[in-house]
Amino acid sequence: MNIGLVLSGGGARGAAHIGVIKALEEHNIFPTHISGTSAGAIVGALYAAGVNWSEILNFFKTIPLFHTSRYARNKPGFLNSANFYDDLKTYFPEDSFSALKKPMFIAAANIIDGSSKIFSKGQLIKPIIASASFPGVFTPTEINGKYYVDGGTLNNFPVEPLKSSCDKIIGVYVNPLKEVSINDLKHSYSVIERAYKIKVAAESMNKFPDCDLIISPQELVNYGTFGMNNMDAIFKLGYTATKLALEGNKLLINNKLKID
Repeated sequence: MNIGLVLSGGGARGAAHIGVIKALEEHNIFPTHISGTSAGAIVGALYAAGVNWSEILNFFKTIPLFHTSRYARNKPGFLNSANFYDDLKTYFPEDSFSALKKPMFIAAANIIDGSSKIFSKGQLIKPIIASASFPGVFTPTEINGKYYVDGGTLNNFPVEPLKSSCDKIIGVYVNPLKEVSINDLKHSYSVIERAYKIKVAAESMNKFPDCDLIISPQELVNYGTFGMNNMDAIFKLGYTATKLALEGNKLLINNKLKID
């Protein structure tokens, strides 16, 4: 049985994906196909390469995301995305999708023509970097003469590549919409930001019916996109939410998701 795992973007909240993987494995559920955006692309690619969940968590904890050596010089962004290549090369010595142990699909957005792109073959590291390049913070990534940024810009829940090849799909969404009041929207930029978040959340949640199981810890609203000091707490939220979801769907798990 082919089991798909779709991992949304979410910055630091992506550490919850790692907790999800740990809980799934404890229930003898091992996804065979992975699709991810941004942080979900990083976690998914590492998992598809056979990296253990504990090592993936260590990766999230130790990569110096905002070190001054990463700052961009004369480029459109604060951090130079290309400077993360060597960090990933350690885990992907053969820079190719074909070297992965599981099929992997990575979403990115073409910043020039506004199209969404799913990478699944050829070079691997640049698509990972592109998918995680938060616009305005990280510089766009050039791939075959085209420039890409964060896949979440157009597709923060890339379930599409899994629908034709997987019998069952597990979706993990780590960008729950926070409840606000009108008093929280005091400035024009806060209204614009809220509208963007509503759009992204709505587009993602409209795809939830394509999944057989959805894991989306609401408590993640308490953590920011770049809150890199809360990895353990975020990881635990993903782990706990998955255990609860599995325990609440025992019939589904026993009959449909476990691999014989």
